[in-house]
Amino acid sequence: MVPAWLCLLCLFIPQVTLETEDGRVLWGPQHVLVHVKDENDQVPHFSQAIYKVQLSQGTRPGVPFFFLEASDGDAPDTANSDLRFHILNQAPSQPSADMFQLEPQLGALALSPEGSTSLDQALEGPYQLLVQVKDMGDQASGHQATATVDVSIVENTWVPLDPVHLAENLQVPYPHHIAQVHWSGGDVHYHLESQPLGPFDVDKEGKIYVTRELDREAQAEYLLRVRAQNTRGEDYAAEPLELPVVVMDENDNMPVCPPRGPAISIPELSPPGTKVAKLSVEDADAPGSPNSHIVYRLLSPEPEEGAEGKAFELDSTLGSVTLGDAPLQAGQNILLQVLVIDLGGAEGGLSSTCEIAVTITDINDHAPEFTTSQIEPLSLPEDTEPGTLVTTLMATDADLEPAFRLMDFAIEAGDVEGNFGLDWEPVSGRVQLRLLKNLSYEAAPSHKLVVVVRSVAEPVGPDPGPGATVTVTVLVQRVVPPPQLDQESYEASVPVSTPAGSLLLTIRPSDPMSNPLRFSLVNDSEGWLCIEEVSGEVHIARALQGAQPGDMYTVLVEAQDADEPTLSTSATLVIHFLKAPSAPTPTLAPEPSRHLCTPRQDRGVVVGGPRGDPDLAGGHGPYSFALGPNPTAQRDWRLRALNGSHAYLTLGLHWVEPREHVVPIVVSRHDRVWQIQVRVIVCRCNVEGQCMRKVGRMKGMPTKLSAVGILVGTLIAIGIFLILVFTHLTLARKKDLDQPVDSVPLKAAL
Repeated sequence: MVPAWLCLLCLFIPQVTLETEDGRVLWGPQHVLVHVKDENDQVPHFSQAIYKVQLSQGTRPGVPFFFLEASDGDAPDTANSDLRFHILNQAPSQPSADMFQLEPQLGALALSPEGSTSLDQALEGPYQLLVQVKDMGDQASGHQATATVDVSIVENTWVPLDPVHLAENLQVPYPHHIAQVHWSGGDVHYHLESQPLGPFDVDKEGKIYVTRELDREAQAEYLLRVRAQNTRGEDYAAEPLELPVVVMDENDNMPVCPPRGPAISIPELSPPGTKVAKLSVEDADAPGSPNSHIVYRLLSPEPEEGAEGKAFELDSTLGSVTLGDAPLQAGQNILLQVLVIDLGGAEGGLSSTCEIAVTITDINDHAPEFTTSQIEPLSLPEDTEPGTLVTTLMATDADLEPAFRLMDFAIEAGDVEGNFGLDWEPVSGRVQLRLLKNLSYEAAPSHKLVVVVRSVAEPVGPDPGPGATVTVTVLVQRVVPPPQLDQESYEASVPVSTPAGSLLLTIRPSDPMSNPLRFSLVNDSEGWLCIEEVSGEVHIARALQGAQPGDMYTVLVEAQDADEPTLSTSATLVIHFLKAPSAPTPTLAPEPSRHLCTPRQDRGVVVGGPRGDPDLAGGHGPYSFALGPNPTAQRDWRLRALNGSHAYLTLGLHWVEPREHVVPIVVSRHDRVWQIQVRVIVCRCNVEGQCMRKVGRMKGMPTKLSAVGILVGTLIAIGIFLILVFTHLTLARKKDLDQPVDSVPLKAAL
C-alpha cells in the first residue's frame, strides 16, 4: 500500500514520478523516479473455506486428485506472494496419520504411499484435512490462512470390460455407442488408444463410440485402452482399462478366382485321371465359417451329344480337375469354366466363375518332310562370290508342339569338297543353301547335293518315320537371289534448316542384281520427304517448318517388286532433327574415287576434312568424326580420326558384299553437327589389290540360242542322210529277191 503522506507530497512536487516496484507509474512526469517498496501487508486466502473431494480406492499414490487454489494481494513474483501449502491435521488419523500428501508449491493433493496401502482398510466415513497456505515461501514468518478439505472415499469403478462384438457393415447412425467406463474419483479426463488405429472415440463422460462402419476383412479385432487422467495428464489408475472389440463376419465377399494364367498343356493320349489343375479360390470372409465354405461346379465344356463319358472331371469339394474318359484331339484349345459358390452352395451364396485354359499337345510322332523331294537344276557362274544364296528349301513337320518341330539339316552327299553350306533356324523349317567356296567349271561342271532333314527331338510313337531328303542339282550358272532391302531400318540426322531438295539417303535392295523395285513413302503426315520411285533416293520435299532440334520423325518406306507388285517389303525411316548451324555449313573436300577390297585388306578411305570453315582455319578447334546412327553401317565399317580435319574409314567385317556402299558419317564441332554421305566401292581384288570387274559377252560370239539352232540343224541333216542310206539298202535288197532261181549262178563244185 502507498502511504497517504507520499500521495500529498506528489501534489506539491509536480516533477516527481511515483512508481511501484513492478514499474507501474502512479504519479507525475518522469523527471524524478520514486520506487514504492511493497510490504507484506496482505494475507493469503483460499478460494473456498471448505472443499468437497472424492477419492477412488484405485487411485495411484503420488497422483494428484485435487488442486488447492489460494491467492495473495501482494506484489507478484515476490516473497510476499510466494505461497506454500501444508497439511496441518488429518481426522481421523486411522489407519494412518499420513494418508495424504500435499505438494507445497502447487497445492496438489495426492494419496501417500502409506495411505495407498492402508486405504482398503480405511473407515467408510470421509477424511477431514485442515490445510494451511502461508506466504513468504519457506521462511518462518509470514501471513497464513487455513481451509478444510473433506475427502470422501468412493468405491473403485475402474473394472475390466467385457469384449464388444460388432457386426461389420453395421447400418446404424454414427457415432454409435458401444461401451461405458467410469472413474469414481474427482475431476477426470478420459483418453482412448486403439491398437491398431481404428474409428473409435471416448467423450468426457466415459462413453465409447465407434465412428463409422467396420470391415472385418480389413481388420478383424481391435484392442481399446482407456485411461483416466487428472488435469496434468497423469493416470489415476495403475493400468488402463482394455476393451477388446471383435468384428463379426458378414457374407459380403464373393469367392475370388485366381488370375487366368497361360494355357495348361496336356499331352494327347494321356490316360483318364491325369491331373489338369487345382483351383485355389479365396474368400475374404472368416475362415472356417459358412461364409467361406466353397463348392465347385463345372459349367463348360458340356459333354457332346452321343459322346461316351466326359472329357473332364471336377471334384466339387477340392476343386481338382482331371481328365475324363472322352478322348481329346491334339491341337484342341479348351476353356474350362467352373462356378464357385460360398455358403456351401446354399441359396443366397455369392458366386464367381473361374476359367482354366487347356491346350492338348501332341507327341513327337512325325518326322519332318521337305515340301518337294527334288527341285529343278540351279545355275551359278563360276565367279559367284562365296556367301551367295543358292536356294531356299522348306520342310514341314506334322507335329503341333513347337519343341517337336525343331529341325536339323545336313548335306548328306554330293559335297565332298565342302563348297556349300546350310543356314537355318530349327524352328522355322526354312534352310538356305549357300556357296562357301569359289566354283570351278573345269573341276566340276555340276554338283548333285542331297540334303537331309531330321527332328531335333527324339521321335516317339508307333511309326515316326526316317528323315526326309531332297536333291539339289547345281549347274555352274548364276541365280539371282530374291530381292531384299539392304537394311531392316534406316536412320538419318539433318539440321532443321536443311533446304528442300537435299538428299538424305538412298534405299537400295540388298542385291543389286535382283529385280528392280518401286519405292514409296507411307505415313509422311507432314509431307517433308519424297522418294525417287526407281532409284530409292530420299530427298527433303519442302522446308522443315515446325521441326524442332531433338525431335524424331518416322515414316515407312515400302518397296514393291517391279515385275511382281504383289511382293513387297517395308522398313522404317527415322529422321533425327539437329540444331541449325549458326554459320554456313563447311563443305567436305571431295575425295578421289576409291575402292576397298573384300575379303578385307589393310586399306582404307581417307575422309577429307571440311574446308570453307573460318573457325577451323583460324585454329579454333578440330572436328569430330563418327559413324551415323545406322546399325548396318556401325556393324560393317570402322572410323578413326587421323587429325583435326581427316578421318580414316575401313571395313569392320572380314567380308562385306561387293557393291557400291553409301556410308553415313556425322561431323561435329562444338554445337554444330551435320551428316555427310561417303560413297565407297567394295569389290573383289586381284593379287595386286586392283578391283576386278565383270566382263560382258564379246561381240561376234554365238549366243545360247544360236548354238542350239546349229546343233539341231546338224542333227536334222544327219537324220536325213541316214534315212537315204537305209532306203537305198532296202531297194537293193528287194531287187535281189525278185531275180528267177535259174538265173542264180551255181556255186563251183569242190
